[in-house]
Formats: sequence, C-alpha cells, structure tokens
Amino acid sequence: MSLKKIAYSFVVIVGLGVAGSAAGAFYAWDYFSSPGPLTAPATVIVAIGTGVNGIAGQLAEAKVIDQPLLFKLLAAGLGQARKFKAGEYLFDKGMSPQAVMQMMADGKVVVHKFTVAEGLNVREVVRLLNAEPLLTGEVPKAIAEGSMMPQTYHFERGESRESVVKRMQDGMKKLLADLWAKHAAGLMVTTPEEALTLASIVEKETGVKEERGHVASVFMNRLKTGMKLQSDPTVAYGVEQALGGALGRPLTTEDLRTPTPYNTYMIPGLPPGPIANPGQASLEAVMNPPDTNDLYFVATGKGGHHFAASLDEHNRNVQAYRQQMRGQ
Repeated sequence: MSLKKIAYSFVVIVGLGVAGSAAGAFYAWDYFSSPGPLTAPATVIVAIGTGVNGIAGQLAEAKVIDQPLLFKLLAAGLGQARKFKAGEYLFDKGMSPQAVMQMMADGKVVVHKFTVAEGLNVREVVRLLNAEPLLTGEVPKAIAEGSMMPQTYHFERGESRESVVKRMQDGMKKLLADLWAKHAAGLMVTTPEEALTLASIVEKETGVKEERGHVASVFMNRLKTGMKLQSDPTVAYGVEQALGGALGRPLTTEDLRTPTPYNTYMIPGLPPGPIANPGQASLEAVMNPPDTNDLYFVATGKGGHHFAASLDEHNRNVQAYRQQMRGQ
C-alpha cells in the first residue's frame, strides 16, 4: 500500500467529515499506524458474507480496535475493505489498525493441522476426521482402502471433510504414480495397485523404517518361489472386515485357519487389496527392494526382526525370540 494512496484516503476521510481539517488527517494517520488497544492475543472468526460494518463491529467487540467507524472508513478509503476475507484470525496484542487491515486483506487466517500416521486403515482415518471439530460436513462413503496418503494435513476452520479426503487421495495417487515410474525391473508386483497392496502389508509388519526394504524383499522372494505370504496383519484385517470393527485381541490359531479373502496363510499371492494406508517409505521399499535370499523373519523382542533364508535358521530365531519373551 503506497503512502500516496494512504494520504489520498485520509483526504477523502476528511472530506467525509470524520475530521474537519488537516489536523484531522494527521489524527487519522496516527490512529492508523499506532498500536491498537488489544492487551493479549485474541481470535476473531469472520463468517462468509460479513461486510465491513460487521467486521469493524466484531473487531471492536474483541477490543482489537477501539474506533470502528474510523476503521471502517479507512478500510473503505484504502480499498482494503473489499479484499477482506472470511475466516479465523489471531490478532497479536497491540496490533495497529494498519496491520489488522493488511492481515485481513491478505487472508492470513489461522491454519490448523492433524496428522494421519502411516499404517492406519480407512476406518481409523475416518474416525480421526470425524473427531476433528473444526472440520465440517460428512466424510464421503465407500473410501477405498489404501487410497489416503498418511502425513500431516493443514486446514482452515470450516473446511469440509470431503475436501480433506480428496487432498489425501490426490496425494496418494501422485505419490504412487511418481514412485511407480521409477520402480525396479523384475518386481513380483506388476501394477501400481499391487505395489500399494504389498506396501500396506510391509507397513503393518514393521515400524522400523530401516527394515522395510528387507521385509519387502522377503515377500518378493515368497511370491517368486510360490510360497504363501503368511502375514498376520492380513489375517487380522480379514477378521476385522468380517466383524465390521477392530479385532481388539491377539490373533488365534483359529483365526489363521479361518478362510477370508485376506488370509494369506490360506490364499496364494497377494490379498485382493490393501489392508491399510502405507507411507512413502513402505511404498519405496516395495518399488525398489534390496536383493536378498531371505524368506522368513521374526521379531527380536526389541523392536526389530531377525531375518533368515532357511527354515532351520528361522526356527532358531523363533526359539531365541520365545526365550527372550520368557525372560522378560
């Protein structure tokens, strides 16, 4: 905003009778640029369609400004009023009317955020969206599993849940396309959709970022040899789909023997689709896994896994894990 435009606007205000002389214009300038009356940060929420009269009244009520008529005339004279944007504003103590006007003209509204962790399934993400009170509207129905990108999302008060879901899905589509364009040759997954499914299994099998490539290589080797994937998280997902909710207990031997489309102890190859929303690290691990001979892995009891190329080695690792658990 140029000084020439400001000076012209003050002359206009004088002509409107807010001040009857040059002294009035200086008074208006002093008001415009001096610290305001706010003694502590304050939030003001401006609804869509609120005019400059209503905005000046809200600001005065919140003690952001103390002369709403002069503020309104200055905002109109400077051409700022028509630029004011609706939304949630956080004003610092002592902000001058000039700074307040500029913030609202620039639309510098408060930005909120929430985080979707890697490995959550659609049901869990929908619960997060519904629990966020500053979002509006309904979550779309029938969201495809694995279609939402896990990350931290920023949003403004009043944004719709539908628009957030669209951003999540657009992010996953882009990431999947970008990574698939650079995937290694000779993978045992032949489409981006299959890569997404396997990445969701890798995501649920380990929370250790550095292990994801190794876990992916194990599943690739199993697919290559015709061995079943035998992934507990897929079994749990199939049981949960049948229940219509979270399992809420450890898997049982009966669960492993119960046929579902996701029971990879019983079905060959990949399940029919993802079991969660995988993060970028798991997708990268599947697209470019390391070259290993390993076919097995078991938890160490300390957060990671032991890997093995033979069943004998794997059985020894299992025995070590059980001894570790008994010693705790």
